[in-house]
Amino acid sequence: MESMYLQSAGGGQIFCRVWKPEGTPRATLQIVHGIAEHVDRYDEFARFLNEHGILVAADDHMGHGKSIGEGEVPGFFRGGWDAAVADSRQLQEKLMEEYPDVPCFLLGHSMGSFMARTMLFRYPDSGIRGAIISGTGWQPAVMLKAGLALCRHEEKKFGETSTSNALNQIIFGGYNKKFKPNRTPFDWLCTDNTVVDRYIADPLCGFDATIGLARDMLTGIGMIQDRSNLEKMKKDLPVWFFAGDKDPVGNMGKGVRQAAEAFRKAGMQNVTVTLYAGRHEMLNEKNKALVYQDVLAWTDQYC
Repeated sequence: MESMYLQSAGGGQIFCRVWKPEGTPRATLQIVHGIAEHVDRYDEFARFLNEHGILVAADDHMGHGKSIGEGEVPGFFRGGWDAAVADSRQLQEKLMEEYPDVPCFLLGHSMGSFMARTMLFRYPDSGIRGAIISGTGWQPAVMLKAGLALCRHEEKKFGETSTSNALNQIIFGGYNKKFKPNRTPFDWLCTDNTVVDRYIADPLCGFDATIGLARDMLTGIGMIQDRSNLEKMKKDLPVWFFAGDKDPVGNMGKGVRQAAEAFRKAGMQNVTVTLYAGRHEMLNEKNKALVYQDVLAWTDQYC
């Protein structure tokens, strides 16, 4: 396992982790992580892929993990959504430069799924071999509009680098209500209590998003749901959506299917969906071994 820093499009530096298999990799997989977490949470999954000859790389987004510089605010994107997406694209380009003859795959989870979906229309000729979309969803236009209006209101009151209890309750607060009685505020993440407790104990996880990040993420979701952007994607790119059937981010599977159907309506020719028994973090669920094997099998189809 190696690490490096890249210059961020929003200023400062971005921490990157690279897990290398023995010998020359037969494929590379870039992970784009979710909100209020960091890349080292994917260590077990990355090492599994290494055992099968796949190199794994990921960056801590601005305001996350080891990319939080001294005096910087956790959960804030300097330069906004486009800058954060550009950072992930920079790592992707670096992988392709170092391994030009090796197929490259993209896996985005949760907020990272929205970032990955942005990359698909922003960089349709990126050269990736396939995209895996994990823990994603689809938001009604009226909810996006209301959320952005609240972001503007709270930003005027508190500033973009502050947090807002009202905003976080509206965007994230409903997730846990599906699993009452609640043991913790993060029961919605996973059925494995050990994973949830480890997340809560991790000082780099679970922080409230800033008003600016909430605004940027809702703006990004609006972008990826825009039909004109969906139609910019590379039509023959294989895309696999997977999620837990009890994932509130994907509205218990309904939002995942809606996102996949929007891809198909935009002309995407190879879109598949798998819903597993589980909640939001299928790579950490009790049945994660099945998911690991399915990721491996899916990438093998296109190597």
